[in-house]
Amino acid sequence: MGSNSAPQTFWGHLDVLRWAIIRSLCVVVVLAVVAFCLKEWLFTVVLAPRSSDFITFRLMGTEPFSLHLMNTGLTEQFMVHMRTAAYAGLLLGSPYVLYELFRFVSPGLYQNERRAAIWVVGAAYAMFLLGTLVCYFIIFPLTVRFLGTYQVSADVDNMLTLQSYIDTFISMCLVLGVIFELPVVSALLGRMHLLSGSLMRRYRRHAVVAILVVAAIITPTTDIFTLLVVSLPIWLLYEVSILLVPKTKK
Repeated sequence: MGSNSAPQTFWGHLDVLRWAIIRSLCVVVVLAVVAFCLKEWLFTVVLAPRSSDFITFRLMGTEPFSLHLMNTGLTEQFMVHMRTAAYAGLLLGSPYVLYELFRFVSPGLYQNERRAAIWVVGAAYAMFLLGTLVCYFIIFPLTVRFLGTYQVSADVDNMLTLQSYIDTFISMCLVLGVIFELPVVSALLGRMHLLSGSLMRRYRRHAVVAILVVAAIITPTTDIFTLLVVSLPIWLLYEVSILLVPKTKK
């Protein structure tokens, strides 16, 4: 054990874990309630990418457009409000949740393992946030603009529901957040001698094809510019991973 404290029993560890989970849930719930109460601010942020007034479109100089969302269910708006607030509470409270988990496992780690764990957890959280921001400012707005304005015929109008918009927004943020964990996962695999920079360089062309496929799935658009904009950050993550892997090998 990395700690000099007296060893706890199995039930003692469970009790510590139980209180860590309870404290984490309380923090997340409180932040979710705060986000729920700040409804105007919350949905101003979430719904901003649906309009050409969004900062990304202003920088790109796109033609004016605005997507009008509709509600089709009696309880849909309330449930969407709750789900969005819950996701905001989890995102804002995740640093404290990670702190509680680290405090639970740290007594069983040596000093050097604790330092390594802090760097890994911090890097993983930072990369998840970066992926979320890239999704919010680049990938999601481009996807919404294409799919929301796409028409097979001028006689067919798009009627987008609020639930569809929010579900797409949350799922894409989660997917991009996970994808941005690639450098952290690669560094860990390199540390365990399961991955090497030479192997990643050897399969670079295969990785580029896979990146284009993933980008096409995330943004189902025929616009080559949008596809490249989505593919570029993922490819940069792969190249950064190649640089990180050899440095973590012993």
